Amino acid sequence: METEKKPCLAIVVPCYNEEPVLEQTTQHLLAVLEGMQEIVSHDSRILYVDDGSHDATWSMIEQLHAEDRRIAGISLAHNSGHQNALMAGLTTAIRFADLTVTIDADLQDDETVIKEMVQLALQGNDIVYGVRSSRATDTWFKRTTAQAFYRLMGKMGVKTVYNHADYRLMSRRAVEALLHYEERNLFLRGLVPLLGYKTAQVEYARKERQAGESKYPLTKMLNLAFDGITSFSMSLVHMVLWLGLIFLLIALGITIWVIVCLVQHKAITGWSSLILSIWFCSGCVLIGLGIVGEYIGKIYMEVKRRPRFNIKDERL
Repeated sequence: METEKKPCLAIVVPCYNEEPVLEQTTQHLLAVLEGMQEIVSHDSRILYVDDGSHDATWSMIEQLHAEDRRIAGISLAHNSGHQNALMAGLTTAIRFADLTVTIDADLQDDETVIKEMVQLALQGNDIVYGVRSSRATDTWFKRTTAQAFYRLMGKMGVKTVYNHADYRLMSRRAVEALLHYEERNLFLRGLVPLLGYKTAQVEYARKERQAGESKYPLTKMLNLAFDGITSFSMSLVHMVLWLGLIFLLIALGITIWVIVCLVQHKAITGWSSLILSIWFCSGCVLIGLGIVGEYIGKIYMEVKRRPRFNIKDERL
């Protein structure tokens, strides 16, 4: 009786200046592969994506590949950003992998639950989300803003998985479907749930970062959040429209009040309130123009259809 073919697994790891953690990450992920030999193919491998690092990250990937063929890597021509680096890894992994796991290189996501993800995939789930069981390792500020972000996305109609970042498993057909989404303003946490395939979740406790610095400071987190909102929701534009209608009603009320004062021969005073109103309304108009401009800017970036990344070198 012919035995069932084991799926080939690719663990895609985006890297940006990850020299301090790369060797330790490799040891942990190789241990994961060795612990899954009974359920995944011997051709399974780790795929590092060097996102234009300025340190020795790529040379270390080349050395690791020379020492162990289970370690592969691609080098992007310039820093394309975390989301584009993930897409570059998925685009490459689909050439040989049946299952693909994406995980960051900072050793904070619990790599030991990858085996559980694979087992759930073998049960028919095309997407398995790694979901944090708590945010105990986060600062109060990061925990509060993250929770507010997920609630805001939900209010605006964007489908996301609460406490899930980019730690997930995807089947070959799920990755192929994702690659059909050609937008340049990537927010994978919102795109993947749109695929509609059968999903499951695995909870894990997030660890402290072992070395190096976070590649997602506050400014990048804010940019990612704004990309997520403007890429999936028209709510901000609708808010501007409703705000404009409210201002029109207020203006109508003020007009009626002015007419009443003229009929009653009452002096119209309150220059300070008038100036304050002008500044307030002007600020709201500028905010509205900025929001609309953001959408127009994204349209501008999309219609140019520039490539999201360029691969400079690879070791497969």
